[in-house]
Amino acid sequence: MFDILLSNMDETENPLYLQIYNQFRERILTGDIQSNTRLPSVRALQLQLNISKTPIETAYQMLVAEGFVYSKPQSGFYVINMDEYESRQQNKQPDYFLNTPTPDELSVKKKYIIDFDPSAVDNEFFPIRTWKKMLHHVLENYSNRIGEYGDMKGEHFLRKTIANYLRNSRRVNCSPEQIIIGSGISYSITILTRLIEGIRYVAFEEPGFEPVREQFLQNGYEIIPIEVSNNSFGIKKLEESGAQMIYVTPSHQFPTGRVMPYTEREYLLHWANKHNAYIIEDDYDGEFRYLGKPIPSLQSIDHQGRVIYIGTFSKAFTPALRMNYMVLPMRLLKKLESIHHFLSCPSRVEQWAMHAFIEQGHWYRHIRRMRNKYRKKHFTLMECIQTHFANKVEITGHSAGLHLQITVKTRLHEKELLKLAADKGVRVYDFQKMRINKTQSSYPSIYLGFAGIREADLEKGIQLLKEAWSHSFIE
Repeated sequence: MFDILLSNMDETENPLYLQIYNQFRERILTGDIQSNTRLPSVRALQLQLNISKTPIETAYQMLVAEGFVYSKPQSGFYVINMDEYESRQQNKQPDYFLNTPTPDELSVKKKYIIDFDPSAVDNEFFPIRTWKKMLHHVLENYSNRIGEYGDMKGEHFLRKTIANYLRNSRRVNCSPEQIIIGSGISYSITILTRLIEGIRYVAFEEPGFEPVREQFLQNGYEIIPIEVSNNSFGIKKLEESGAQMIYVTPSHQFPTGRVMPYTEREYLLHWANKHNAYIIEDDYDGEFRYLGKPIPSLQSIDHQGRVIYIGTFSKAFTPALRMNYMVLPMRLLKKLESIHHFLSCPSRVEQWAMHAFIEQGHWYRHIRRMRNKYRKKHFTLMECIQTHFANKVEITGHSAGLHLQITVKTRLHEKELLKLAADKGVRVYDFQKMRINKTQSSYPSIYLGFAGIREADLEKGIQLLKEAWSHSFIE
């Protein structure tokens, strides 16, 4: 028997789907719900809780996306085998957007001297005092609205503020009405699957962000991988694919770090116009660029309403806030009312606080501060790699974002390199799970995140990697 207890919206900040998700997740992690247990059907849980099926479906999709639950066609949702799950965690890929700790992640991290986690951000520079002031400010000034439900698309003045910010920073052309405030990429993709009908094939970067890919698969779409290398994007494959939508990360392709050139962006828009298709532009870390001129968003050169732009506060601010935003083309706004019951925005209090944070100028100061901090870390890491590895590795994907890729000139495989590094107390990452078609290139690729590491520790980490891998290099 699964007893799920829900609080009223005026008793908690958390929407219903998040309450359901949190309870299932906690009970799975503690073993209260055992491996391979079948969860209640959406219909059964709907009847038990006397709510609509939307928050239940959203909660289940989040559990699937984060790897706690898997779906059997025509059968239902089942808890994964936790023993196998935990044994895989050393090589598990980070979730860039959700950034939710895995069952043993906290204990695993204690074993490492240095963790080049690509999903981490700099905790030391979070403006905790200012954020506390913003929360205090809104509780003082919005107390008369605490007992009211807000706009499920998000607070209008926050959407207006975000529209202005995106216009100035990323050249995104939009009105507040086009923006939907959400609780993460999974929520945004869920809304899109309800909005866009009649689509079967979704083109996807290969390698690409696995949680989003799985989200589409769980919703019945067929994925067509489009190869992305350091120098090219599979334009011919896309043209032949028959896809009606494509998911891309053009500002900093995940995970390779490649920046999509202007000619390819123009082609994508031409393809979308020609085939009446949509482009999902995930601009997850577009605020951070270190080499060359800033590149505007793909949406900024879209004149036919083909680009769906998604951004987040997770990388530039904190993943703990659980707040992102999606900009819909005008043609999709007409359909939004028909799925209004699916919408469930984040806490109004946090939306009010974020609006005040931006409106009072703190956001822009914070972004400038983080850009400078991450730029220093970025160049320190680059310098350390070049000093200690010389021509033994090739650095790519280093012009933007919070991680870079190194190709190691060795005959070893990625997992062997990860194991050698772990023996020295260093955690690095490979992203083979980000591929549908498993291929082995000439040399293995390793990904190093630098945002969550103190600048002084970056060289120590690289020195330990050199010691770990020194015997394996090809002369």
